[in-house]
Amino acid sequence: MSTVTTHHPVSAGIDPRGPRVAATLTSVVLALVLVTPHPVAVALLAAQTVVFAVGAVRGVQHTPYAVVFRTAVRPLLPPPAEPEDPRPPRFAQALGLAFAGVGLVLLAVGATAVALVAVGLALVAALLNAVFGLCLGCEMYLILQRARAR
Repeated sequence: MSTVTTHHPVSAGIDPRGPRVAATLTSVVLALVLVTPHPVAVALLAAQTVVFAVGAVRGVQHTPYAVVFRTAVRPLLPPPAEPEDPRPPRFAQALGLAFAGVGLVLLAVGATAVALVAVGLALVAALLNAVFGLCLGCEMYLILQRARAR
C-alpha cells in the first residue's frame, strides 16, 4: 500500500500484515452472518460491528483481531520491512463500521435482504484485503488526502 506524507506525524506505525490477518478474520465472521439463522447472524454482526468500532475509534492495533495477530501470528513471522501508517486502516475500519452498522440496524428492523447486501459489500471489501492485500478503505483514505492537499 502506498502512503501519503502529511504534516501530521504518525506516532507509531503498525505491522502491515496485521490488517490483512484482521481482514481474514472479518471475512469469516461476515460470511457466517450471511449463512447463519437470524438470531445468530445478528449476534455475529453485532460483534463485528464492535470490532469495527474499536478499530475506528482507538485504532486497528487495539482490536481483538490485533491481539490475535500479535500473540498467535506475529511471533511466527520475521519483522516487517517497515511499519505502516495506521491512519488508512483506521479509516477503513470506520467504513466497515458504517456498513456493518447499517446492516445491523436493517437486520434488527426486519429488512433482511437489504441488510445482507450491506454485509455482502463489507465482505467483498474484507476479502479483497485478505486475499489480495487491496484495502479499499485505505485507498479511499489516500485519495481523500490527496484531494485535500490540493
